[in-house]
Amino acid sequence: MEKFDVTVIGSGPGGYVAAIRCAQLGMKTAIIERYNTLGGTCLNVGCIPSKALLDSSEHYHNATHTFTEHGIDVKDVKVNLKQMIKRKGDVVKQTCDGINFLMKKNKITVFNGHGSFINKNTIQVIPLGGTEGLQIETQKTIIATGSKPSTLPGIEIDKKRVITSTEALELTEVPKHMIIIGGGVIGLELGSVYARLGSKTSVVEFTSGIISTMDGALGKELQKSLKKLGFDFYFNHKVTVAKNKGKEVVVTAENAKGEKIELKGDYCLVSVGRKPYTDKLGLDKSGVKTDNRGRIETDNHLQTNVQGIYAIGDVVKGAMLAHKAEEEGIFVAETLAGQKPHINYNLIPGVVYTWPEVAAVGYTEEQLKEQGKKYKVGSFPFKASGRARASMDTDGFIKVLADDATDEILGVHMIGPRAADMIAEAVVAMEYRASAEDISRMSHAHPTFTESFKEACLDATGKRALHI
Repeated sequence: MEKFDVTVIGSGPGGYVAAIRCAQLGMKTAIIERYNTLGGTCLNVGCIPSKALLDSSEHYHNATHTFTEHGIDVKDVKVNLKQMIKRKGDVVKQTCDGINFLMKKNKITVFNGHGSFINKNTIQVIPLGGTEGLQIETQKTIIATGSKPSTLPGIEIDKKRVITSTEALELTEVPKHMIIIGGGVIGLELGSVYARLGSKTSVVEFTSGIISTMDGALGKELQKSLKKLGFDFYFNHKVTVAKNKGKEVVVTAENAKGEKIELKGDYCLVSVGRKPYTDKLGLDKSGVKTDNRGRIETDNHLQTNVQGIYAIGDVVKGAMLAHKAEEEGIFVAETLAGQKPHINYNLIPGVVYTWPEVAAVGYTEEQLKEQGKKYKVGSFPFKASGRARASMDTDGFIKVLADDATDEILGVHMIGPRAADMIAEAVVAMEYRASAEDISRMSHAHPTFTESFKEACLDATGKRALHI
């Protein structure tokens, strides 16, 4: 039986990064992946493929909607969905191949198969479809098995007409009418892909707005932009039935008064969140405890109730974000090496890759009000940005929340062009506890989108914005 210092179960961003850092720190490391390719949900059927399709569909949308304004005349622009899906697959393969390279480079032993505990220090690996496998011995284990799509009562996901995000990445036709259950990140991103390609898109959401975990102003602004794209929204409605009727899907929903609506489309995307993936891991044999939501319970060092077994990413509490899982993977590896790492969970940014993009870090205005915190607000619209006008990306704004007494930045909320990249400046600033005044005094290149962050900070410090 082969022995390892650390074994990581799951090769998504949290798992493979944890394995690399453990190897860098001198530990003999193994990683177990259930499927034949490394990278987990994120690289195979999540973050990477969805961004590939988002970029491709954005190119098509610009060719049909903005090229003429830019002085570019094109004729007979058509969607070649087969090629679009193929390119997406190529991007995924290149990225996953890169993880294979990193495993070899760092001398990490890879086992393909389903990993489960025999006891706290012994893990069995059985190849998919097999009945016999091998066993390995490990001093420490990091559980990084991620999550899978959730569903609702009354909805049978058949993966043909009633689908999850996984199937939405492999469609062979552009839907005539895609019905999306859930107004969160995944549904809006994939809905954007097909809306740009010509699909009628309807969103049924249980709450009163989209991206409800983010600052309320962002959801309202994004809704306006998505309506321009052709989205319809049905808020405060609970879906009771979604059925495949052959060539169409019928979705029934009702509001708090019991009033029902019925929507008919050719595809229904169920996007109501994700749940931890801990099936058949043998947690009972290892003694590891889970909470009432199926998440693995951990302490402040991400160690479970069983000494030597740790858990990170989507299987533990907190936001289900790839970069959060990566930080936790590094945190555990360095903890095992005797270091004293730290994660500030309040400063892990969230991003929605629609267009305009949405990004945020820190406290929302709703949270500050709930805390009774006195704060200042500064904002700047992209329609006042020369760079945004030049690129025809004038939807959205940047909002800065700063402490009323100290001027320390407490939250930054962006919706606009390249917000996913711009939020990094806000994260750096807040990690160093910068004030709005600090940012407003720093030189930002002109013309750039990031000038809008400076202007929002100027607005937060005595309403000194220069271009509004």
